[in-house]
Amino acid sequence: MNEKSSESNIFDIYDPRIWDSLDTNSKDLLIKNDPKRDINIKFPFDQYNRHFSLTHYDRTLPNGEQHDRKWLVYSKELDKLFCFCCKLFKSNDNSSRSQLASDGFRDWKHLSERLKAHETSNDHIHNMTIWIDLQNRFKKNQTIDKHIQEQINKEKEHWKKVLLRIVAAVKFLAQSSLTFRGTNEKIYQNSNGNFLRLIEMIAVFDPIMQEHLRRIQNNEIQYHYLSHKIQDELVIALASNIKNLIIKKIKEAKYYSIILDCTPDASHQEQMSLIIRCVNISKRPITIEEYFLEFLKVDNTSGLGLFNELQSIIETLDLNIDDIRGQGYDNGSNMKGKNQGVQKRLLEINSRAFYTPCACHSLNLTLCDMASSCSKAKTFFGVIQRIYNAFGGSTKKWKILLDNVPNLTLKPLSQTRWESRIESVKAIRFQTPQIREALYQLAEICEDSKTKSETESLATHELENFEFLLGMIIWYDILFTVNLVSKNLQSKDMRIDVAIDQLKGLVSFFERYRETGFTSAMISAKEIANEMGIDPIFRIKRQVKRKKQFDKNINVDIEQSPEESFRINYFLYLVDQAIFSLKHRFEQFQLYENNFGFLFDFKTLISLDEESLKKFCLNLQNILTNDNHYDLDGIDLFSELKVLKAIMPKENNTAIDILNYINEMNCYPNTSIAYRILLTIPVTVASAERSFSKLKLLKSYLRSTMLQERLNGLAMLSIEEELLSNIDYKEIIKNFALQNIRRLIFQ
Repeated sequence: MNEKSSESNIFDIYDPRIWDSLDTNSKDLLIKNDPKRDINIKFPFDQYNRHFSLTHYDRTLPNGEQHDRKWLVYSKELDKLFCFCCKLFKSNDNSSRSQLASDGFRDWKHLSERLKAHETSNDHIHNMTIWIDLQNRFKKNQTIDKHIQEQINKEKEHWKKVLLRIVAAVKFLAQSSLTFRGTNEKIYQNSNGNFLRLIEMIAVFDPIMQEHLRRIQNNEIQYHYLSHKIQDELVIALASNIKNLIIKKIKEAKYYSIILDCTPDASHQEQMSLIIRCVNISKRPITIEEYFLEFLKVDNTSGLGLFNELQSIIETLDLNIDDIRGQGYDNGSNMKGKNQGVQKRLLEINSRAFYTPCACHSLNLTLCDMASSCSKAKTFFGVIQRIYNAFGGSTKKWKILLDNVPNLTLKPLSQTRWESRIESVKAIRFQTPQIREALYQLAEICEDSKTKSETESLATHELENFEFLLGMIIWYDILFTVNLVSKNLQSKDMRIDVAIDQLKGLVSFFERYRETGFTSAMISAKEIANEMGIDPIFRIKRQVKRKKQFDKNINVDIEQSPEESFRINYFLYLVDQAIFSLKHRFEQFQLYENNFGFLFDFKTLISLDEESLKKFCLNLQNILTNDNHYDLDGIDLFSELKVLKAIMPKENNTAIDILNYINEMNCYPNTSIAYRILLTIPVTVASAERSFSKLKLLKSYLRSTMLQERLNGLAMLSIEEELLSNIDYKEIIKNFALQNIRRLIFQ
């Protein structure tokens, strides 16, 4: 049941060069809709350096009034003029045919004379009368073939309803990231895919679709609009509509940030996700949005290759690269590199494109720094993974675990996503006695001596080791807190000022935890030890004594208790490493606070004296200047903020609240620019990471050969669900019909 090959035969019905070959239905459509004009055309010059002018569309009457020559049509393909009514209703008498009614006219020097002569000719007046009379008849539904016209209109409505249901089916499958096709494209056959199955299900309850499928089965229609080509056309049409809407919002916002991240897909091709962050000023109240635009297949993953790909797509999307005010990437060297990375190359051409390393990636790297800071930390996570491996080898072993553990199940460790390790530690932290019992039961049934020895060792030497229990409590407290902050930072509308407060709070937590955390962890560890019936003491390891040579300095070793040694060499080491890494990895956030901090909230703003406020405003002007082009005037910003401090209600405290207030007032232009740029700066690349989850669903091993255009269309519909739900289906159907002459039945 393949569509006809003419499915791809696409041309513009409003182009006069094809009017000689139109059928009656097509001509009727033209008469109803009137000829169309494109006033944005840049008319080409002829050999005499002349070209057509829009002024010829109007006729100047003797009394000075302007009369529209609505019959005059310009063909941009031929660079010629035609008379609409004479072209459509010309007689077969060749002697009476003018160029405007046949091959077109392009003698621009004598155009005025020719137009005057043509519009006063008998043939033109006769054809105009036919046109106007027929148009009026259509409006009153009083054409000679009225009954036939009623049938045609009824058929049109039927096809519109059919296509509406097809579009709805496409939308449903795309939003749910489900596959469309099967191994064949025939209705009511096995393995014909989700799309046709959904159409069949709709037909069970819907008489419109039921009639459509009946016509297909009885071979009453040639074009059924259910083929994979039509599916792709509709997917791309819907996605293009959403993308155009996003581009419009970005241009209205003017300033925007780019967020990039890369991952290989199922066909082992590197895919770079492009996310745009901007302040949506078209909504009330104003919101911060992060929009997915597309996946870019990149072959060269070096900093230069990725930057060239970025430049190319920005130009294709008709966006201005000078309007970028932020760039957010992960911590890969090709992205963040200070010498040859993407951020460096973009800063070379736009110094106002502030680079922000992903806050969540930086938190993960902080945990990596902590875990690699001492050998005991490395050993701890090794034990966690060994416990999972002990039960994860077979369903029989896992059943033993489930019989003993009532709530949380064990989770494997992730090498890249450290925040996921909280789930791995949590299951053991709150179920240590039950997991120990499960290990003992597993050791009893094991026939393999190696596995038996491993499980007994985990139960006795690890879970019954008070040092392990104490380390488990400490790591759970740390991972839980970091994970909580990381989750908060991943929201689409996260602001840089809120992120800075969250990170300051995290540093404060570690500083407090350094003083009181060890004591509280000891109390919790002793409670677990007492529940398990083990002594809450540290095991004393045998000290290896080496013979000192006579020429070596004899140092007096200060003996430490096992508890004190654990606190100094493990606990304090971890916490100090965390504090150092957080301050080092988030230096860029400190720069943002220094430059934009006076705008973070209203309390900070009103606390500044005039001298300090003026200094901050002038500094911000310098920062937002590139090649003598600046975004705002520092003195004007200072003047606006002085007034704002005096009149703005105190309940408008946050940056987004202030922007909403001044946007309603519409008299603080420099302040508005400053806050829009501040809110545009990205915090994480979480939106790009979320798009990869859709990529894995869409381009799976079963659909590894999917074309890039279709992949981007499906990804757009799946990710931007909110925008998809607001699309006008009627406009989609109309544009779809205009793509091919045989689809005019939908008009």
